[in-house]
Amino acid sequence: MQLEIRPDPAEVGRARRWARSRLAGSGIGADEPLAEILILLVSELVTNAVVHTGCPAVLRLSLPGAEAAEEAIVRLEVADRSDRAPVPRCVDGESTGGRGLALVDGLADRWGWSAEGAGKRIWCELDRCAQEPDTGRPCGGDTAAAYDGLAYEAV
Repeated sequence: MQLEIRPDPAEVGRARRWARSRLAGSGIGADEPLAEILILLVSELVTNAVVHTGCPAVLRLSLPGAEAAEEAIVRLEVADRSDRAPVPRCVDGESTGGRGLALVDGLADRWGWSAEGAGKRIWCELDRCAQEPDTGRPCGGDTAAAYDGLAYEAV
């Protein structure tokens, strides 16, 4: 399933609402930690596409069906028409931006990007499996990953 995104900051909220509406049919509850992480990842990747490229983009979600086994991969992709690659940059504690892809790196189980035609595709994946019994967090990743001061942003 996919959603076309205009180069307008208001699209970030629309993308979050669209992603939330897709969760119920996939068997991922809105209050599950996986859903909260997924919505944050949607916010970060769509914000980067809207703010840093000024180009239309396409948000794609691959969610397991409700009948899927406990273990499945949730994939999020944002494709845009900008050929500018994500580049690491350091930000200090006073900066109000520049941490988007550092969050993606800390929250996603895997992420990356690739050139695609005249643009690029940035993707991330979350492993959906049984909750860790002592923490209630999704297994396969630490949602409180340390932030080392590097941020990634298309420049």
